[in-house]
Amino acid sequence: MTVSRRHFLRTLTASAAGAALWPGLSAAADQRTHLVILHTNDTHSRIDPFPDDGGRNAGLGGVARRSALINDIRAEHEHVLLLDSGDIFQGTPYFNFFDGELEFKAMSKMEYDVATLGNHEFDNGVSGFMDVLPFADFAFISANYDVHGSPLEPHVLPYTSRTFDGLKVGLFGLGIAFDGLVLPALHTGVTYQDPVGVAREMVQQLRGDGCDLIVCLSHMGYRYRSERPSDVRLAEQVEGIDLILGGHTHTFLDRPHVIPHEHTAATRIAQVGFAGIRLGRIDVIVDGSGRVQQWAHHHYRIDASARAA
Repeated sequence: MTVSRRHFLRTLTASAAGAALWPGLSAAADQRTHLVILHTNDTHSRIDPFPDDGGRNAGLGGVARRSALINDIRAEHEHVLLLDSGDIFQGTPYFNFFDGELEFKAMSKMEYDVATLGNHEFDNGVSGFMDVLPFADFAFISANYDVHGSPLEPHVLPYTSRTFDGLKVGLFGLGIAFDGLVLPALHTGVTYQDPVGVAREMVQQLRGDGCDLIVCLSHMGYRYRSERPSDVRLAEQVEGIDLILGGHTHTFLDRPHVIPHEHTAATRIAQVGFAGIRLGRIDVIVDGSGRVQQWAHHHYRIDASARAA
């Protein structure tokens, strides 16, 4: 599926009602910044498209197509942020043979900016992750995986930020509990912490650092019937997160799940399924004072005709 640029820009929706100005941020400038956020999750070592065998996902996906689409978008827009919400590893023989090296090389070639850790990033243990980390030319963040004292400590930060023409974007990562998913021996030295409490600390930290927009890369899952942490529960319990880009549950959200807040801007949740068969896109228009003026959400279906124009 393709979408023309003209049609896409017509879908920009005003969100002034949810764009509360945080105390202490400057309101002097009048310049607007247009940021394009591209995102994936749970790509699971899917390097090639699915075989054209009549199956549900026949012919979809493939990193070469995704790369071409990303290049098209970058050619049209100055400010592009490319993000991943975890489970890069596991799912095809490419991982079994190359242990994640090929996946990291492909993402580096596509110039990913930041990713968080999914549970499958530990499938070869901490040492296995470290072995292929030199092939990842992008940052890893995870705030509720305590990596202090482990080999990951210098390489996995709780948060980071990127600045685009004066717009400062703060990013932090959250991971799912290891119990039942990752054997203790595979995450030696890395411990799980309560994501809600950590997220509140991250919001305070990033706002204090002058971030205008806060994005959470989550690998907790979209939502559950139980009380376990999820993206929806996080958005309901923590104010100040503008955008949650989720993973783990392989959820195809055709439109963002928007959760309003009483005192701050609404939180938007997005997720694009699995295996790289979709590329998510979020356009944000922010004025010079750091207030979001407009949001637009879309996803591209990665098939033989995938392109931005």
